[in-house]
Amino acid sequence: METSGQDVERSGAEGAPAAARDGAAGRAVPTAMAPASLSPSRAGDFMQCPLLYRFRVIDRLPEKPSEAATRGTLVHAVLERLFDAPAAERTAPRAKSLIPGQWDRLRESRPEIQELFAEDPEGERLARWLGEAERLVERWFSLEDPTRLEPAERELFVEAELDSGLRLRGIIDRVDVAPTGEVRIVDYKTGKAPRPEYAEGALFQMKFYALVVWRLKGVVPRRLQLVYLGSGDVLTYDPVLADLERVERKLLALWEAIRLATETGDWRPRPTKLCGWCDHQAHCPEFGGTPPPYPLPVRAPESAGGAQGRMGAD
Repeated sequence: METSGQDVERSGAEGAPAAARDGAAGRAVPTAMAPASLSPSRAGDFMQCPLLYRFRVIDRLPEKPSEAATRGTLVHAVLERLFDAPAAERTAPRAKSLIPGQWDRLRESRPEIQELFAEDPEGERLARWLGEAERLVERWFSLEDPTRLEPAERELFVEAELDSGLRLRGIIDRVDVAPTGEVRIVDYKTGKAPRPEYAEGALFQMKFYALVVWRLKGVVPRRLQLVYLGSGDVLTYDPVLADLERVERKLLALWEAIRLATETGDWRPRPTKLCGWCDHQAHCPEFGGTPPPYPLPVRAPESAGGAQGRMGAD
């Protein structure tokens, strides 16, 4: 699944804040609450930049929809719905025919994406954008044969609580179960496959899901599979129990860093080349901005130091 600031994975429910009323404007505004769970997207946010995590999970600052992320959501919806058809009818033309209807549903459920093409009165940019979605859907058929697949689950919400009390949650694009009971977790990516030196970071999300499945079912998934529609690559990894135990230890350390930052209000920015795409530069000290007032109570920091920004990908 594509990762963005709009999910947990898509619902924004990671901190589960209740809605309060803005008396002046009559709008529903989020009430800040301490984080209550962790998803792959938000874990990735914290590892990328603790301040970005704060802006998304605690402050819940709005973010503009992007063409790339919205196209990913559209393509995922099409690939999910295609499996509603009998196996023999799961063809590329049928899949592409689903795009207009799924686009209409997406616009209805998320009115804010209308602004993406607000300055496209002739519809030319929208047509190109939809054409790229068609090409991504069509490329999938060169990577997998849906007539030979019968997914056990699609868009599966999973949630598990570790012995430590940490709650992990997320949405798995597809779960395949072999007649012998072996489990394969599949995730679609509409971007390009990473270079080999970055493959381990890309697999972090999949190992996260494998950990949740193991904790829920007591079964280590046989295979993790990333399908990159942007480049036509398939990345696979066969995890072992030691992988999942290592990821669990990493997540516990990550959660402890998040807990300390939440209690002290000490969220450090971590500048990288990704900052150029961040919607929150106006609030970021690295760009001369000022974060909004911290909405949670804080205690004086002890010896937590600046460890929050030094977590690696895996």
